[in-house]
Amino acid sequence: MYDYLKGQIVTKQLNSYRGSHIVLDVNNIGYLIHTGQCTINKINSEKEEIKIYVSLNHKEDSMTLTGFLTKEERDIFNILQSVSGIGVKLALLILDEFSIAELIDIMIREDFKELSRAKGVGAKVAQKIILELKDKLINWSNVTPVDVSDIKTENINQDTILEVQTVLISLGYNINEAKSAIQEVLNYKKECIKTEDILKYSLEYLSKLA
Repeated sequence: MYDYLKGQIVTKQLNSYRGSHIVLDVNNIGYLIHTGQCTINKINSEKEEIKIYVSLNHKEDSMTLTGFLTKEERDIFNILQSVSGIGVKLALLILDEFSIAELIDIMIREDFKELSRAKGVGAKVAQKIILELKDKLINWSNVTPVDVSDIKTENINQDTILEVQTVLISLGYNINEAKSAIQEVLNYKKECIKTEDILKYSLEYLSKLA
């Protein structure tokens, strides 16, 4: 229903009775948008004009909006909620603890212990999240064939590039966008050799184009 809302911050609240949230004025309509502490901390001040990528959560007795400063965070938030038992609150706590690149790196390495650092995530929940989400995040090539042969690399395993590209495609970017971002990172970030680093800078590059 909604992809993003653009307007002026009226208020931002941490840990209120409504939970952490902002109120965004869009053409004289105030939208109450739930979000994580990390997102609120990145908002410089009230009266700032920003774009918020939103997810509509529909329950039997309520409809709420949850928002993020990047579409990647919003998309990962939605993916997290696809795990049975993971609701809005827990998904936000996970995203407050880890960046997108860190979270995906945890999935790739199947690091249950690291994921359980997030508040409210025990060992069993961490295992469940990784088991259910890993395929969705890094095996997208089973659905959408990808080719990394035309990406110029130095001393970087092609499997690493393939992993980054499939994750970017799973987040909604097309093949050309993914390849362009990865090549840009490899051109200007010569020190990047890990999947997490390449993914992090690729996401930063793509977010600037949004």
